Amino acid sequence: MKKLSLPGITVFDRFAREYDHWFVENSFAYLSEVEAIRRFIPDTGLGVEIGAGTGRFSTPFGIKIGIEPAEGMARLAQSRGLFIIRALAEELPFADGTIDYVLMVTVICFLTDLPTAMKEIRRVLKPGGRLIIGFIDRESRLGRNYESMKESNRFYKWATFYSVSQVMDVLTAVGFSDFQVCQTLFTNPGDMVRCDPVSEGHGEGSFVVLMGTRQPA
Repeated sequence: MKKLSLPGITVFDRFAREYDHWFVENSFAYLSEVEAIRRFIPDTGLGVEIGAGTGRFSTPFGIKIGIEPAEGMARLAQSRGLFIIRALAEELPFADGTIDYVLMVTVICFLTDLPTAMKEIRRVLKPGGRLIIGFIDRESRLGRNYESMKESNRFYKWATFYSVSQVMDVLTAVGFSDFQVCQTLFTNPGDMVRCDPVSEGHGEGSFVVLMGTRQPA
């Protein structure tokens, strides 16, 4: 297994509580993201969150299993009732075709090898299984802002932001199709006084949820 001490993982281990507090300080943004993700979560089936962080996105949907390499984040997720496996998205500890859906939220920007991780997820999903990815669109106002402050932000220093088309291209290449997309966060998170709406498509909201379906072999 690859080392679980990469710089981008270590910072989430050391500053897990600071990261988790963002969701309290920006509760309207968090709740808007949850509602966008909710559109694509199946009613039944075995779900796993990869990059579960502190469990903020598993909990609303009843997901009980999470993959999280940062020890500090894993401890907080466990305190919220998740069963956490410390592993990387590029090397998942699941058998082929055993998972109904995978959720990833603001994770792909921190992966060291996006195509390999997507191949691994396809491997563990059942045929017809869903991959649900929530991420900050690189081409959005917030995405451009995060990109510009990477050097001064301890969490985003190691991040690589993607556009919706870039993510779709990677997913298509490894065997996903039937994409559906929705968006939210039309307002700067720090300025929100209520939840933002969720709308179809992308190009206006900063937070995008992209769902792809695993094609049969």
